[in-house]
Amino acid sequence: MFSAAPKYCSLFVAGALVLLPAPALAQEPPVDTVDEVVVVARRAGAPMWTVERGGSTVILVGAIAGVPRDYAWRPEALEAATRRSQRILYPTEGRASFSDILRLLWRIRTIARLPRGQTTADVLPPELQARLERVMADERSDRWRTQSLVGLGFDLTEKAGLERGGRGAVDAVRRAAREARVDGRPVGFVRGDEMVESLISAPPAAYVPCIAASVAAAEIGPDGAAARLDAWRSLRVPDVVAAPLDQALNLCWPSGDPEIAPELRRHWTEAVQAAVAEPGVTLAVAPLRLLAEPGGVLDQLEAAGLDPAGPPWRSDQ
Repeated sequence: MFSAAPKYCSLFVAGALVLLPAPALAQEPPVDTVDEVVVVARRAGAPMWTVERGGSTVILVGAIAGVPRDYAWRPEALEAATRRSQRILYPTEGRASFSDILRLLWRIRTIARLPRGQTTADVLPPELQARLERVMADERSDRWRTQSLVGLGFDLTEKAGLERGGRGAVDAVRRAAREARVDGRPVGFVRGDEMVESLISAPPAAYVPCIAASVAAAEIGPDGAAARLDAWRSLRVPDVVAAPLDQALNLCWPSGDPEIAPELRRHWTEAVQAAVAEPGVTLAVAPLRLLAEPGGVLDQLEAAGLDPAGPPWRSDQ
């Protein structure tokens, strides 16, 4: 019954960002020159925007998942800007208790497999099922046919070339902040019981959009993932947001969960609004899509009369 537990527990932890709270760190003395921090930050090979109001400066760094450890994107400049900032904002964290993990293990059959007697053909439209069959044709077994659509979405994004782990912008900032003892905090938390409940209670049909987007990304394969990385490094933000792999990650769990997704967006909206009222320099490393999507953080800042200085984030700019 629990043979799939290790895999799905790891997906749960990774996908939901279940991390231990970072220890409280001493705050660096105020930076001498805000402009110097901004200039240093812009040398990094990652999209970023500067928002200024009064004595407050917020540097928004657009992070993406799946940046390989050996991918060249100049994190050193971002690390230097981190060391000179006064506070750091990190993405939302999930917090799971021991009882949440026990419940996850107890219900692993519900989470890992489709309802008994069902296959993907019972849930997906025929045309999408046919495309899925072609993408999965090289699989050694047909267990994927009864796999939950949450787990199938993870597998398809890996077929599309997503490299889990790696060392992206969040990792670079977190390491530099830890070494320089710059204070940081996540913009919010999602409770473990909420995440487990979303995995248990959501009907398979809720994840059909995830499978559709993931199949489209897998059909392109690793070339699409490489193009997305190059667009990110080259600051072509609309191309990143439009990439099939990025769209799949946005629609799959947890980002695409109908209960969790609005909470993730609300966390960033409220945190950035608060940051532009704090004196000094705040460096915020956020999911790029939440910053640049229509109605996202950058659009909200612009609508509020602020001027996010950085690369275009909409195709009409």
